[in-house]
Amino acid sequence: MTNPLLHRRFNLPKKPIIIAGPCSVESREQFFSTLQGLELSKIDYVRGGIWKPRTRPGSFEGIGEAAFDWIEEAKATFGIKFATEVATAEHVETALKNGVSMLWLGARTTVNPFNVQEIAEALRGVEIPVYVKNPINPDLSLWKGALERLLKCDVLNLGAIHRGFQTFQESKYRNTPLWQIPMELKSEFPDLPLLCDPSHMGGKRSLITVLSQRALDLDYDGLMIETHIDPDKALSDSAQQLNPDDFKLLLDHLIFRNHTSKDEDFINQLEIIREQIDQADREILEAIATRLSLVEKIGEYKKENNVAIFQISRWKEILQSRPEWAKAMNLDPEFIRELYRHIHQQSVRIQTSIFNTEQDKQPND
Repeated sequence: MTNPLLHRRFNLPKKPIIIAGPCSVESREQFFSTLQGLELSKIDYVRGGIWKPRTRPGSFEGIGEAAFDWIEEAKATFGIKFATEVATAEHVETALKNGVSMLWLGARTTVNPFNVQEIAEALRGVEIPVYVKNPINPDLSLWKGALERLLKCDVLNLGAIHRGFQTFQESKYRNTPLWQIPMELKSEFPDLPLLCDPSHMGGKRSLITVLSQRALDLDYDGLMIETHIDPDKALSDSAQQLNPDDFKLLLDHLIFRNHTSKDEDFINQLEIIREQIDQADREILEAIATRLSLVEKIGEYKKENNVAIFQISRWKEILQSRPEWAKAMNLDPEFIRELYRHIHQQSVRIQTSIFNTEQDKQPND
């Protein structure tokens, strides 16, 4: 099946896109006070949750449609463009009726293709930007699938938001970044605008700056950051919201990178280093090929001597020694540990194939 995203050239807006505002529009006073504290000239869209899909019932789930009276007043007073999350077709209808300038689908919505399809139908042909957050779980296909459903409904002003993923690994983040997944999305669709949501990714204020800078260093197209006039009293996600003053300091200290440089010295030096990287990669691949040929040899030897493929003691030895070797070479031990897990999986596949060849030769009963 042809992927419609591959044949769509998206119009990248000016960089960076900055979206800021409270997790939830809680009251007129809270919303207006937050806006008064922000430098709105540096913000492209003011965000605010109207409907808040919560993991468990009983927590604050948003003011609902009543908030649009305050938003309309704020639009007239401050000249803002307002953005909010939609999770149902009814949300879409209400948001469009109230002149919302940008919409996004949340992580809990992206994970459900039936829900995405209903929203896509409700959005058919709209011209305002519609962004899709990554699904809760690290599944690139679900993320792409949601974008494809919207595109097939003629929602052409599309973008993606990276807010991190829930994993079973211990992490200092609320949602582990797993940067390789959005990078793969961007590699496949380089014209698709990609924003970072460091608030939901980090889950606490202390991590927002470093995550924001990391996203900009990776050439993201912008940031969505939650801001609240009094974060500690916020009715939802209080730990991850910045007050307006801290948000201003964040913008003042972030380094916004150029996509590339036209400086000839830079280009020439970059090409030299890239040639060295290419050579190093060839040597790495040659080493891997040598190792896997030895795996074939040891697989044949195990089969001849009727010895099982998986040797737990040997695997434990590798998993302990290789990260130690890496540390001595100033390499990240966890990176090497993960690398060897992949190598081990391939080694088991190779040896399994060798053993299966013997089984295939057995006569049928």
